[in-house]
Amino acid sequence: MHEIWRWSNLGLAFAVELAGLGIFAWWGWQAGNTTVVRLLLAIGLPVVAAVLWGLFAAPTANHGGPLVTAIMKIAFFGLAGLALWSLDHRILGIVFVVVVAANLLVIRAANLSPDSPSTATTSNVTSR
Repeated sequence: MHEIWRWSNLGLAFAVELAGLGIFAWWGWQAGNTTVVRLLLAIGLPVVAAVLWGLFAAPTANHGGPLVTAIMKIAFFGLAGLALWSLDHRILGIVFVVVVAANLLVIRAANLSPDSPSTATTSNVTSR
């Protein structure tokens, strides 16, 4: 049961990361005046966000430390929530940020990170 809980929360974390990228693309498209600017923003913002996420916030990130990772996650999800707010989807923006915060809190409190050993692996190793 622990593994289901763990992978469900990690799956939700991945889904909200992808949703954040989609929100940045949507906001970029709406913010532009011309088609060229819309395309640049709709493609460029998610790419920049994904690169920064990969460098500083991904489980395999090689740069920064715990503080930088926390700041990156707050900035990424906070800006995505603000983007929804500015698109006149205020309730959705609030719900998005609350879901993200709850998910990150559960992952942190229950030590469900992808690199933490699973319960099944730990119990198999200790029973030998």
